[in-house]
Amino acid sequence: MLGEKAGQTAGYLTRLDSKSSKQTRILVMTEAIFVNRIVDDPELKGVSAVLFDEAHERHLDSDLGLALALESQQVLREDLRLLVMSATIDGVRFSELLGEGTRTIESEGKSYPLRIVWFGSNPAIRMEDHVTDAVMTAWREEDGDILTFLPGVGEIERVRERLQSRLPDVPILPLHGQVDPKSQRVAIRRDADGRRRIVLATAIAETSLTLDGVTVAVDSGLSRRAEFDRAAGSTQLVTRRSSQASAAQRAGRAARQAPGVAYRLWEKGGHSGRPEFDPPDIETTDLAPLLLSLAQWGTQDPRALAWLDPPPE
Repeated sequence: MLGEKAGQTAGYLTRLDSKSSKQTRILVMTEAIFVNRIVDDPELKGVSAVLFDEAHERHLDSDLGLALALESQQVLREDLRLLVMSATIDGVRFSELLGEGTRTIESEGKSYPLRIVWFGSNPAIRMEDHVTDAVMTAWREEDGDILTFLPGVGEIERVRERLQSRLPDVPILPLHGQVDPKSQRVAIRRDADGRRRIVLATAIAETSLTLDGVTVAVDSGLSRRAEFDRAAGSTQLVTRRSSQASAAQRAGRAARQAPGVAYRLWEKGGHSGRPEFDPPDIETTDLAPLLLSLAQWGTQDPRALAWLDPPPE
């Protein structure tokens, strides 16, 4: 938006790539890198503000980074400004965590009309077949490109096989963490030849991204996440019903550029029974890395820090 190259006023820092310079005023980084940075430099020298985006996702490093930033603000940097933001944030709880005098800012932004189609569930057939039926219905009934949310790579590949046999001339593009950056960019942009396209994505496309040309979202209603099995002492991937907040984020992808429609593969009457938010990582994942980071920070008792949800005993 600035009309500059990355690394000038705005830069970024990830595990595998970075672009920044002496000009850089805004540095976008992953949550894990921020944790490493604040542990190495608790005063955050040269930093005036830290913005935690997509806070509703409640990643472990996000919660930890915020807890450390709050302690740094209280003990070392009274001038440090903290901003927590998301389209589906639990604003009251975050405001209480940030302390007395915290300002709450709400923006309605630019929104387009969004229609919800309750496609319903069908336990009699495989999930991939049901998703394929919903995508084919949306392809016939709606206009614009289609973004379909599936829990994982395996489901994406099986749905892709089914759709390719029915729509052989249609670009059907996967979008997940294992897709190389060049192919990810292809999935995000409109087709170069002007064809309608179908994007099959994991939760990677749930927030932050605007997929150019997408006006239809098909939501399987499922999410896959890592959960730590305390009895087995190992982390396993499990598939769960996605939350209401997740469904709102996914549906919103269809109405970013124009009026849109979201197909939900469950019944309207069952929507209120879904959890309001996905469980935070701090309640479900292995906390050994958290304890190691806190040991580096100098905290022996995790309860000494300010948490939205404290680590389980």
